[in-house]
Amino acid sequence: MTIVATEHLSTDGTRLVFVHGFTQTRESWRPLARHFTNNYEVVIIDAPHHGESQNVDVDLEHASGLIAEIVGDGVCIGYSMGGRMALLAALHRHSHMQALVVISATPGIDDPQERKERQVADASLADQLVQDGTKVFLDKWLAQPMFAHLTPALEDLRARQRNSPLALAQSLRRCGTGTQLPVWENLAELTIPILLVSGEDDTKFTEIACRMYAALPQSRLEIIEGAGHSPHLEQPQAFEKTLREWLLEIGC
Repeated sequence: MTIVATEHLSTDGTRLVFVHGFTQTRESWRPLARHFTNNYEVVIIDAPHHGESQNVDVDLEHASGLIAEIVGDGVCIGYSMGGRMALLAALHRHSHMQALVVISATPGIDDPQERKERQVADASLADQLVQDGTKVFLDKWLAQPMFAHLTPALEDLRARQRNSPLALAQSLRRCGTGTQLPVWENLAELTIPILLVSGEDDTKFTEIACRMYAALPQSRLEIIEGAGHSPHLEQPQAFEKTLREWLLEIGC
């Protein structure tokens, strides 16, 4: 049986499961997630190919199923890669998820040619990652304009550096955006409350979030000022306030 590494920060109340992005681990969520431990059962996980789940070598569909099992009838909160996994987990045929938060993530690339090009690009990036090693790759990865506002916390950065380059390369090859079949047409199936979050300076994913908002019947859209691709890390107080208020509004 495939097991994804989980850590419970608290055990009482509605379950909140936090799923990180590519190159991260559960450490990236710890500083923010611990603010919810007084009222919720808080679970932070290492997604497949990351942290203590580096040996969990699965594709995106399988990863989403594993996450759906962990969430149960709770709330899943996913960022970027983790947001794609969370969205697919909510669409999973056995999902009983109560609500969903999607941060800076996409339901997939519509155009088949563009999707194929992205898959080829991710495979090339995976080869580069193995060649460079994790630390050098991270320096390049975090230097991208989309992370211009982000200064990773020391523990987060150290945890990222412990990720194996082979495991991260497999994440790109098996769970990258290019491997994901688009689920835009399936969004209307989701009738649970959904919070969509993006940073105002992340034009690409703000446009995606707006399009998702139009397609999801019970969604709310929040665009965080002064943030790029990682609004929960760049503006943690604003994100925490948004998340806490929304959870109360939907009765969680």
